[in-house]
Amino acid sequence: MFTGSIVAIVTPFRNGRVDERALGDLIEFQIANGTDGIVPCGTTGESATLSHEEHDRVIAFTVEAVKRRVPVIAGTGSNSTDEAIALTRHAKQVGADSALLITPYYNKPTQEGLFRHYKAVAEAVDLPLVLYNIPGRTAVNLLPTTVARLAAVPTIVAIKEGSGSVQQVSEIIQACKDRITVLSGDDALTLPMMAVGAKGVITVTANIVPADMAGLVDAFANGELERARRLHEKMYPLFAALFYETNPIPVKEALAMMGKASGELRLPLCPMSSENRERLARVLKDYGLI
Repeated sequence: MFTGSIVAIVTPFRNGRVDERALGDLIEFQIANGTDGIVPCGTTGESATLSHEEHDRVIAFTVEAVKRRVPVIAGTGSNSTDEAIALTRHAKQVGADSALLITPYYNKPTQEGLFRHYKAVAEAVDLPLVLYNIPGRTAVNLLPTTVARLAAVPTIVAIKEGSGSVQQVSEIIQACKDRITVLSGDDALTLPMMAVGAKGVITVTANIVPADMAGLVDAFANGELERARRLHEKMYPLFAALFYETNPIPVKEALAMMGKASGELRLPLCPMSSENRERLARVLKDYGLI
């Protein structure tokens, strides 16, 4: 369940509401092109501006649309432990295969607080859990020593590591061995992280090039290192372009340019600047996507 190219899928909007038709089409696009799993309601899915009802519905809709063809790893994290438990319970009830829980943001908990937060969710809901560390978003870094403590909890089975540090990935693997699966949380570091032991990626880029992202991960897993390197090099301009501005602004703009979904966002996110939009369009054209 926790290997390969797993897409952090966008939540398409139209006229202020979740566009379920477009979301269903995006899910089919992913599955048809080799994506190994779907993450609804992550950062890329704009979970922070979904109402609780929308959040629950997007997860339920994704489970219904996927029809068990690939795992659904529902984003259920919060900076409130009680809220994270409630969201995770709902994900289990509607049939999600796992849950992805971001470290509590803004509160800036200690390492002991982080440990107790995740342990409380694991004890409350019997569902495989994926830790999500991205200190650039949350202002806290889930340290390898804490990950090792959490790896002793039976249902905590993986971590999406988005610290940007290959060294931190190495330290997690040294501390945890095979008790936890590491997934890259940074598309541009997928290949180097796999080189030190990660098993795949939870990816933004797969929203627009799912076959190439799956191809990179599969090539490395199959020992085709030169092919993996070539795909990394091919996609590198996309890795950069999709972060010209805050994610998911560029990837939603890219999907709109490709005719796959509206580029609509919710405040406080806003459309790309005209200069960055032109830069993004050039990268997409060079790649052959538009």
